[in-house]
Amino acid sequence: MTTATDQWTARWVPTQADFDAFAELSGDDNPIHVDADFSARTRFGRTVSHGMLLYSRLWALLRQRYPEHRHAVQALMFPNPAYAEEELELAFAPGEAGELAITVSRVADGAPVLVGQCRLEAGR
Repeated sequence: MTTATDQWTARWVPTQADFDAFAELSGDDNPIHVDADFSARTRFGRTVSHGMLLYSRLWALLRQRYPEHRHAVQALMFPNPAYAEEELELAFAPGEAGELAITVSRVADGAPVLVGQCRLEAGR
């Protein structure tokens, strides 16, 4: 399914409105994601993205790139926080055994906020 030419990147700036909408949709309204006053008192100092919001954005881009494929499996880690209004780079590259290596990094400092792999399969 993938070749070396399938390496690509995209940029995205998540907003607090994105965090709030994802919290409403998912039911995950943990104050670390939606409450600026609460978050200011944490080690992060401000609200942070839901990890699955990041992956959902990746998945939307993958669906655009591979519209005839469905999601089979993913393995994800979230080593650093992603903040509202900070630009992120989403990167995809062929990995082992037909998997795609995926990363999301903060553009400002290059810190990875999502690293992992996913596998797509033909058919919806």
